[in-house]
Amino acid sequence: MPDYRSLMEIIPQKIKDQLGILVEVNLHQEDGKQYIGIITPAYSVAVSLRGRYYYRSGSTKMELVGQALTEFLLRKSGKTWDDVPEPSASLSDIDQPSVERYLKDAARAGRLPEVADLSLEELLEKLRLSDRGQLKRAAIILFGKEPGRFYPNMVVKMGRFGKDDADLKFQETAGGNLIHLLREVPAQLNRKFFTKPIDFEGLQRVEKEQYPVAAIREMLLNALVHRNYMGSMVQLRMYDEQPSIWNEGFLPEGLSLEALKRPHPSRPRNPVIADVCFKGGYIDAWGRGTLKIIAACREAALPEPDMQEQDGGFLVTVFKNRFSEQQLRKSGLNPRQVKAVLHVKEQGSITNATYQQINQVGKTTATEDLQQLVEKKILMQTGSKGRGSRYELAQ
Repeated sequence: MPDYRSLMEIIPQKIKDQLGILVEVNLHQEDGKQYIGIITPAYSVAVSLRGRYYYRSGSTKMELVGQALTEFLLRKSGKTWDDVPEPSASLSDIDQPSVERYLKDAARAGRLPEVADLSLEELLEKLRLSDRGQLKRAAIILFGKEPGRFYPNMVVKMGRFGKDDADLKFQETAGGNLIHLLREVPAQLNRKFFTKPIDFEGLQRVEKEQYPVAAIREMLLNALVHRNYMGSMVQLRMYDEQPSIWNEGFLPEGLSLEALKRPHPSRPRNPVIADVCFKGGYIDAWGRGTLKIIAACREAALPEPDMQEQDGGFLVTVFKNRFSEQQLRKSGLNPRQVKAVLHVKEQGSITNATYQQINQVGKTTATEDLQQLVEKKILMQTGSKGRGSRYELAQ
């Protein structure tokens, strides 16, 4: 490679000019031949090439398009989606009862300075929801009379399923501004989806044999405050064993799934909406939403919730008990043991002979498997030993 010296200078400059990133170019020699190695550091932001923007997800190169590209370009200009004025909106589009309800909540939280003497226009200015008389998108999301007229997917879709997605029992939807949804969604869940009503105001209570109150409420808050409002509607699925909630929008740059399980900085997608919700006492400003969900499940002696990025959005699932098929598989049980525990859930108990029968195994294998389930504190042995011994779910 006779011109390697010039390449050592040209390559990093070309990459910087074309991609806007810095790379390390090293010359190596092996068997009397020279070759060049290029080291590219990881970038947490998208990289542009010929007017297109790309980022890496795992080992896959992805192109930023649509709303994701819009959000990225807004951030580069120092703006966020919710901070942009909505030119077709006016004060007549603001729902006064929602504002009054919010002010009562804010008064209880004690986070909003005295605003009693402010007009509606002055209040919106104070909350950074308008700019020189022009309403911002955040104002419509929070207090709009008909936010769906501006943003069609201002809806939470709720479905009651059986064992899987194919078994849809019934569904409901709730639409309206964010302040309205914070009350309407829990009300609908209590009317049709929960076997026992839940007091969503009593955040410190734990509902045994139901779902942890704080976890469900925090899941809803996170989905509404941090969602991509130009994407799909929020979707809440209630199954026999678990509820889950999905909202459009990936995690913010620099925030990983593992970070959600420990103290981490707050990086809201919609900072104006988040700030108003903080002043209203709905959320805090420390990025503790996911930690509250985890803590609520732990307090209720339930498995750790599952959080993942899926289908262009963020999915949170909590589990009604630790004996669901999904949780049993995650705990390292073999297929025979999973089948046996599910049998106990339906029938109340199992014997060694029944274990042999449903799994088509011998007595030695059945005994070893059952003993492991006892050691893992999934089953407990009851009755006399020997043929009269039975196994029930551990408490």
